[in-house]
Amino acid sequence: MPSRRQFVKNTALLGAGLSVLPGATSAMASVSQNSKLNIGMIGVGLRGTNHLKNLLQRSDINITAVCDIDPQRITIAKNMIAENGAKSPQVFGSDDYDYRNLLELKDVDAVVISTPWLWHVRMTVDAMKAGKFAGVEVSAANTLEECWDLVNTHEETGTHMMILENVNYRRDIMAVLNMVRQSVFGELVHFRCGYQHDLREVKFNNGKQPYGGGVEFGEKAISEARWRTAHSVKRNADVYPTHGLGPIAVMADINRGNRFVSMTSHATKAIGLHNHIVKHGGEDHPNASIKFKQGDVITSTLDTANGETIIITHDCNLPRPYSLGFRVQGAKGLWEVDGNRIYIEDSSEPHRWDEADKWLQQYDHPLWKKFGEYAEGAGHGGMDFFVMNAFVESAKQNVSPPMDAYDAAAWSAVTPLSEVSIANNGEPQHFPDFTRGMWIKRKPYDWMKNNY
Repeated sequence: MPSRRQFVKNTALLGAGLSVLPGATSAMASVSQNSKLNIGMIGVGLRGTNHLKNLLQRSDINITAVCDIDPQRITIAKNMIAENGAKSPQVFGSDDYDYRNLLELKDVDAVVISTPWLWHVRMTVDAMKAGKFAGVEVSAANTLEECWDLVNTHEETGTHMMILENVNYRRDIMAVLNMVRQSVFGELVHFRCGYQHDLREVKFNNGKQPYGGGVEFGEKAISEARWRTAHSVKRNADVYPTHGLGPIAVMADINRGNRFVSMTSHATKAIGLHNHIVKHGGEDHPNASIKFKQGDVITSTLDTANGETIIITHDCNLPRPYSLGFRVQGAKGLWEVDGNRIYIEDSSEPHRWDEADKWLQQYDHPLWKKFGEYAEGAGHGGMDFFVMNAFVESAKQNVSPPMDAYDAAAWSAVTPLSEVSIANNGEPQHFPDFTRGMWIKRKPYDWMKNNY
């Protein structure tokens, strides 16, 4: 089987069929077909080095700069680059804002931002102001002001950014998208999704290894436990909506012929993280006295302009198997990821589920059919390959990416809106129109294209 490195040597073929939308190009000059895209990595923790690993498989990019305030992560990233036979990058990380010096480099065309959530918007905004094509990890923003900052900066500078939502490229999701586009489910009516993932071992550790047990977080911990758990202490909100909502938003043509109109949210009591601390650290552990604000299960319901409803569930603090809880339902039938089941009227036996596998194979997305073998080993079942490939190809040609600033803002806005709704006993929240009315005219991105 050809390697990913062999594949990307012919990467120009991927972008050959790209349709450039009017006004899609930005202030950043596109990269010549004979040149390589110069990328700076801002944040090289576990997620950042996963992206770095996939980028180093490509022959059409250079990693010219790396930034992280943790010297150990810098060393790891530099070793990865050296082992790949590439030139040593410039290094930044003397303080929290040293990334701005990276953004001043002329030999950086684009940046990949994989830092704690609170830094996502300020780094992405600074990158766009510097004329760098920005790819930012999820969630992209924490507040409504930050959501508008992404949109306003994109419009003011003409520079693009892409939210790196990898689940949009999951194989079953893209097959279902193919079915949606071919009206297999009929006119769409209802969706369910979420992030249902037991993250207790992520939110706490022993300060020595990321997932080695323990009940410490903050300064006494390492990796995500240093910063992620603080959100559960201080915010009663769905702080991580995009893994579920991103794919559903694409199926529902959000920001491109449809939009979110309003949202309500409710939260349960918060006992899961406290119970974890007591179980593994004892009732006398200092962290056992902490009052966690985030409800263990948070449920939000969105209404769209076209009359669909979307239910989003955040469930990360209790014991449970992993699921994003997808359900796509239309006038002719529905698909549910839990149970791997589907029902299509006049095709399925009446009132009985079909196994979804045969349908997903039949409607396997052209992108996965063509490039699936190259995605093996890329992380998260191969979808990390596709999301990074889309970022690189968009940046090389300097065109609007599949998931742009308006998407990043709309998908991330669930967090602050859910927080306000929960605080006000489920009061409905008006959903901002980040496109300023242009959703009526914007055309859906063609996810059925055979490139990226």
